[in-house]
Parts: sequence; structure tokens; C-alpha cells
Amino acid sequence: MEIKAFKAWRFDKKVVGDVGSCIAPPYDVINERQQAALYKKNPFNIVRIDKGKEKPSDNKKSNVYTRAGEYLSKYISEGALRQDEQPNLYAYIQNFKAGKASFERSGFIALGKLEKFGTGVRPHEKTLDGPKADRLKLTIATGSQFGQIFMLYDDPKQVADRIIKKAVKGKALVNVVDDEKVRHRLFAITSAAEIAAITKMMKNKATVIADGHHRYETALNYYELTKNPNAQWQMMSFVNMRNEGLVILPTHRLVGNLKKFSLEKLLSGMMGDFALARMNFDNAKSKASARKAMFELMGQIFEDGKTAFGIYAADGYFYVAWFKNAKLMEKLAGKMSKAWRGLDVSILHKVILEKGLGIGEKQLAAESNIEYLKDVGDVVDKAIAAVDKGDKQVVFFMNPTRIEQVQKVAAAGEKMPQKSTFFHPKIFTGLTINIIEEENSKKQRR
Repeated sequence: MEIKAFKAWRFDKKVVGDVGSCIAPPYDVINERQQAALYKKNPFNIVRIDKGKEKPSDNKKSNVYTRAGEYLSKYISEGALRQDEQPNLYAYIQNFKAGKASFERSGFIALGKLEKFGTGVRPHEKTLDGPKADRLKLTIATGSQFGQIFMLYDDPKQVADRIIKKAVKGKALVNVVDDEKVRHRLFAITSAAEIAAITKMMKNKATVIADGHHRYETALNYYELTKNPNAQWQMMSFVNMRNEGLVILPTHRLVGNLKKFSLEKLLSGMMGDFALARMNFDNAKSKASARKAMFELMGQIFEDGKTAFGIYAADGYFYVAWFKNAKLMEKLAGKMSKAWRGLDVSILHKVILEKGLGIGEKQLAAESNIEYLKDVGDVVDKAIAAVDKGDKQVVFFMNPTRIEQVQKVAAAGEKMPQKSTFFHPKIFTGLTINIIEEENSKKQRR
């Protein structure tokens, strides 16, 4: 992929105070409670632009997108956002825990030249129309890029990794610990020789979109719409697939609003295609033990390289189902590659959701029956509680997708079912900003 350094717009601590209080998680993981907290955190927090509050009085002339443009203009005119004087690459380091283990994921931020999907840039997940429409409206209203597209590349020589290690010895532009105890640090890579080395290394690299599929497709659409040469370059975070901090967590499926749902019918329909283990319980203590046993067995099957998922429907059992009928997936998805057919999420979606419960592509796209739960914090407790209360009917607990599976499916030119991967932690928004429509910023500085 062709990349280049750029003069990022960044929050100026002389005006905003704590720069760390101005950045935010990506728009698609912010709920109303988090949105309200970010609004209170700093009057210049990027959430006002990237995921602003809607109002009952919103109309075509005044809405969340027009206000985003107004906030951007305000931040620039008041000096809260200032552009770096020279083009840089930016080292981005995240320190975090997953379970009991500690990790450090490092990468660099650059502008990547947009390419249509193919050998140079490969997606790995399906996208939904709603988020793409939302992001396009925001881009049109602001003429800017605020969030990163998370890109993976493979470099066994680790050219950028060595330069990043050198950069972190300098002074951090941003150093903040977020609400999930993830530490975010940003450093400028200013050396022309180092920038050239990374640019040369990336020249012939194929990339895979780890996160930000909607933003990438939106960027393509915006470029086609405007033909602005600046819009052909998109702000991206690049991480080497060999980075030891590259962690994928599972995304569970919470199911509800099904007519005539029957767990007994579902389980009986799985017989022959799945092996099934039951962990029974009759009180709070044994329930905790059964739940632990379910996840332990899922983990063992995962380590063996096989497909399994957990099931809970408030019937006094936790279940583990592991797939044993590869020929069924050939029948249901014969046009897809062996790598795609072997994914846990593919098997769940085709055999259980679609064939067993009648949740097809239309329902998945509308998210009328499915709630996707990223495996962080107390999400498992909340999922179980939702089923216990009767708010939902069943939850399917997933193992994570392996990085080699992501590579193989992308290399085959295919897309996984939506929400197949959860690269943890998320790339934050507002660390660097790229203004595409340069006239917008010039007007505000006059």
C-alpha cells in the first residue's frame, strides 16, 4: 500500500488543557451513557463531532451533522485544534490487559492511498448500509477524517516496529489511560530517513482491514462523489501482524424477538451435526461452576483448533456445542472457501441462526433479532441476566477468531459474517485529524 506522512491537526494543550480528555472511543462503541460522560469530560471532546447528540428539533438544516461542522470550525478558530508544521508519521502505543495477561500493541498512523478492494486492500467482514450512510453525511458536513481505519500488514523484518521503539523514547504527544484501563500514547516520527524507510517498506505490502470497514467504504464513496485528490488519502493506523500485542476477543450473540422459540426444538435439530455437552445447575453456586465449566471446555476445543460455542437459555443448563459435520457446511455454503466454512461464526450463522432459527441475511442486516456483545467487562453477566429476565431468549457464547483465519478469508477475497472479530483495544478517535477540504480550515484561520 502507498502511504505518506501528513501534517495532522491535533488538540493543543495550551487551549484544551488535558489532551487526553479530548479523545474518545470510535463512534460505533459509544452508548448514550458514555456519550454523556464524554460531553462532560471536556468542552472540546471529539465526541461532539464524531458522535454528537441528536435533538428532537433536528431537521435538514440543523442536525447532528451540521453541528459537527460547526464544532470543528469552532475548535479551529479558537485554537483548540492546530496543525503540525511538518508532515509526520505517528507512533501509537496501547498498553492493556486481556484476562490476566498484559499486552502492548504498537503501530503507526499515516495516510494510506485508497484502493478498491482486491489484492492490495482486503476486507474481512460484511458491512451494513446504515453506518456507511451516517459516516458519509459526517464527512460531507466536515470535509475531514477523525477516526482511524485499523489496517494489518505483514513484515517479518519489522522495519516500522524498530522505528516505533526508538520513537517512544521521546516525549509523548498524548499519554492517557481510558475508562477501561487502556493506556494510549502518541509520538511523532519526524526523521525524514525513518519516514522514508517505513514508506518504502509499505510500498508493496498487501493490507487487511482489521476494523473500520464502514469508514473505508465511506472514504471510497466520498472520493467518488467529490473527486478531490486529497480524499484519495485516508487516515489509517497500521499494525504488523507479527506484533505480540495483536489480540482478538470474541463477540457473543444475544438473540430475542423470535416467534415460537423452542430451545428443545433447537437442540434436537442440532443432533447429528454437533456434539453437545451439558453443565447443569440448581443454585447460584452451581450456576457459577457450570458457567466456568462451559468456558473451560470451549477454550480446550479452541486450543485443539476445532469449532465450538456455548449456549445459555435459562433452562438450568449451560451447553457447549462443537461441530462435527463439515459436509453440511459444504451443502449450505459450498461457494465459500474452506477457510470461511471453518469459522465458528460462519457455522453459527449458517447452521444455527439461519437454518435452525430462521434468522437470515435480511434479519441480520436489520439487527432485529441479534445483539452483538463484545467480550469486555461484565458483558457475560449482562447477557445471562437478560436471558434470565426474559428480555432475550438465548445467548451464544463465542470463541475468538484466529488471526490466521482472518488472513486466509481475506486472501480468498471473502468477507466474514459481520462482527466476526473484535480487535482489542479499539483505536481511539481524535488523536490525529486529517482535514480533506483545505478551504474549510483556511477560512477558520483568517
